[in-house]
Amino acid sequence: MRLNEIAETASNYEYPMTSTQMAAQHGSDTIEYPGGSESLAAVLERAEAETFECAEDVRLTVYSSASKDAIGRRFYSDRDAVAPGENGPAQVSF
Repeated sequence: MRLNEIAETASNYEYPMTSTQMAAQHGSDTIEYPGGSESLAAVLERAEAETFECAEDVRLTVYSSASKDAIGRRFYSDRDAVAPGENGPAQVSF
């Protein structure tokens, strides 16, 4: 599954469920990233042990524990301020 499909997939699981139970039952599910993939079990290993009450809990845990392969270009932002001494783009008024 793709990372943005985790909530939909997790909505099919039965709750409440601990992270240990989640890893045992669904740990072989593969999460695909732009830079690779990993198992749900590998993601849950990086998170603290907890009890999931709903699919949203799973989604938040996976998003916060996903590997660096999930974020694309590391340290890139097209929203950074212009560096001192450089002229940035002109302001445009609509």
